[in-house]
Amino acid sequence: MYIAKYRIKMSKKDNNQVNPLTSEQFTGLKLRKPPEKAAGIPAVITALKHSSDEMGFLKASKTLLKLNKADGFDCPGCAWPDPEPNKRSSVAEYCENGAKAVAEEGTKKKVDHHFFEKYSVADLSKWSDYEIGKSGRIIEPMILREGKTNYEPISWSDAFDTIGKELKSLDSPDEAIFYTSGRTSNEAAFSYQLFVRAFGTNNLPDCSNMCHESSGSALSEVLGIGKGSVTLEDFYKSELILVVGQNPGTNHPRMLSALTKAKKNGANIVSINPLKETGLKKFVNPQEPLEILKGGTSLSDHFLQVKINEDVSLFKAMMKLLLEADKKEPGSFIDHDFIKRETQGYEAFVEDLQQFEIDDLIKKSGVSRKEIEDVVELIKNKKRIIICWAMGLTQHKNAVHTIREVVNLLLLKGSIGIEGGGTCPVRGHSNVQGDRTVGIWEKPPQFLKDGIKKRFGVGVPERNGYDVVDSIKAMKEKKAKFFMAMGGNFLSATPDTNLTAEALQQCDMTVHVSTKLNRSHLVHGKTSIILPCKARSEKDIHDGNEHFVSVENSTGLVHRSVGLNTPPSNDLLSETQIVCRLGKATLDGDHINFDEMEKDYDVIRDHIEAVIPGFDQYNERVRKSGGFYLPNGSREGKWNNKEGKALFTINEPADHTLAADELMMMTIRSHDQYNTTIYGLDDKYRGIYNERRVVLVSEKDMEKFDLNKEEVVDLSSTYDGEIRIAPKFIVVPYDIPEGCIATYFPEANVLVPIQCVADRSNTPASKSIKVRVVKRSTAD
Repeated sequence: MYIAKYRIKMSKKDNNQVNPLTSEQFTGLKLRKPPEKAAGIPAVITALKHSSDEMGFLKASKTLLKLNKADGFDCPGCAWPDPEPNKRSSVAEYCENGAKAVAEEGTKKKVDHHFFEKYSVADLSKWSDYEIGKSGRIIEPMILREGKTNYEPISWSDAFDTIGKELKSLDSPDEAIFYTSGRTSNEAAFSYQLFVRAFGTNNLPDCSNMCHESSGSALSEVLGIGKGSVTLEDFYKSELILVVGQNPGTNHPRMLSALTKAKKNGANIVSINPLKETGLKKFVNPQEPLEILKGGTSLSDHFLQVKINEDVSLFKAMMKLLLEADKKEPGSFIDHDFIKRETQGYEAFVEDLQQFEIDDLIKKSGVSRKEIEDVVELIKNKKRIIICWAMGLTQHKNAVHTIREVVNLLLLKGSIGIEGGGTCPVRGHSNVQGDRTVGIWEKPPQFLKDGIKKRFGVGVPERNGYDVVDSIKAMKEKKAKFFMAMGGNFLSATPDTNLTAEALQQCDMTVHVSTKLNRSHLVHGKTSIILPCKARSEKDIHDGNEHFVSVENSTGLVHRSVGLNTPPSNDLLSETQIVCRLGKATLDGDHINFDEMEKDYDVIRDHIEAVIPGFDQYNERVRKSGGFYLPNGSREGKWNNKEGKALFTINEPADHTLAADELMMMTIRSHDQYNTTIYGLDDKYRGIYNERRVVLVSEKDMEKFDLNKEEVVDLSSTYDGEIRIAPKFIVVPYDIPEGCIATYFPEANVLVPIQCVADRSNTPASKSIKVRVVKRSTAD
């Protein structure tokens, strides 16, 4: 009955009101059997075809040859580390999805004032995210004035003046929110946070808040640093690698090359995930002819198909078995010397673990005892152990506890601070870690406050700012009136889509620094401005110099990135230029010389060196081939937390109680997307083609809920008495644990309530949402 009312309410929407949701139109589902191996020649063909279609063959060939090279530009996709310069491929140091990411921004298609004259905001909102993204590069600043239906051109000077006046008219700096996407360079990110803090607020939410904030929170507490401890070389020296809650074949395919090399060097690999992802079964390295001839390398020795968010139960079961074995043969399987010398909290941890029944833990995990025992046999006799994870662990209510439990296992084995062992949170965007390092954080550490004060004479506000979830709430409650995004697609990336849309529409002004059009440009404040910027693959020439930027990868290595291509318009500015000019238009006083910073990025790097620890001789070291590593305490066996020890912790398993008609939903990405950017409509490694509005359901649950293959259903979630609906999804039978379903984001983000977040990190719990599958009436 409530659903019917909801639909009536939606059908009465004003025709001029923009729909914040993705298109509900089906595109023609085709299902095939998922392949048994990833990459190989098909991946090469796909990458070259996509690149040539977007950029043209000559430009594509020239561009890809410089992608991830020591003298080239860093991939705008994932943050997986590059091999040492002399060990990189001379032809293709990139993956299929990296090529797609570069091609998207190198496209020949352009979006200018003629485009916006033709299409109103309401027109564009009816397009799918895929169609919006394929419209082309934005090549001139645009403004949507209050009450108008179409964007129109605005000069750069007028745009900066308009934004500056809006910011200066606010009653408080805290009424402004400044979001950052992960791909922003160190130079642009540092300048951005400096401008924002000089303006008077710490409202600097970023994409870390939505992905690896849980990792940072957990690791900072127990190890003293919010980053992983391993390098790429550690993978080649590891004896055992656990890949937990991630899909490397789609989200960071170059990791498969590292896993292949580790495998050839004798490492065992264990995959732990609700879905059996193709990339972790077998990988065919397209750069090695022998690999192609022999059909690739089998990667995973064991696959533990854990139920959604039952990883703590699984790890507790493994550790109980490990401790029991060590009790029978004291000192054989646990590193007691390491525990005594380097850790704290071991006795309390063991005492708590003894309270759990092994059979209960195994049942909750959904994994058989035999499978768990087989993996424990591997763990028992290995020392050099790496555990990798991604958002399959970080986006749950108990995410911080889950990651702490991962660390517990490594501490039992003494596997942190050694070669071939340690923690590896696999970051998403290519500089999301670097952005945090140079100051993009709503909770500025004391050294950052002190450094900015000493270097610039600017006092940083003491109060913490808004993270992503708090920013949405602040805009919805009209506590914030101005929103600016340095890259990204905020609306599509965030939870609770309708509420986020309402929040953005409450603002007096929204501003987006972008290369391409996305849905966030269509759900806006009273006034909306788009500031188009150069892509990382493009030359940044101004003030008589050609400039480079720098980024930090997942392992803490900082290196430079030099653009290659000519920008699609002479009117484009770099992100750094945009920030500097906005600073000049907004701030009064002589504390920060933005003119000097814009003209010479070496000046910015000197500022970073003076403010951020670890950047000694920044300008000199970043120019060396391969870059340099930042200090990392847990890599060196130094625990820079308040206890000065690595901490064992006590963590509770997930406590999900599903009603008889509920299932646990996790959101996932398709192979043809990167974060919110949709490259195409295929998810080839799952056998799903030409469609995104699908829901993956086990055959047992299809029988239980009387669902048919390719039946169209609605999905609903109920939290705090409020029902959210995601209409029109096609049922796809899939190998997924009973009681669990999977759907793509951003299509399913509407089901994720704003209040469902991880404890302590406040990350949206997008991977464990209780939902109902609702059969549609014949009238629908």
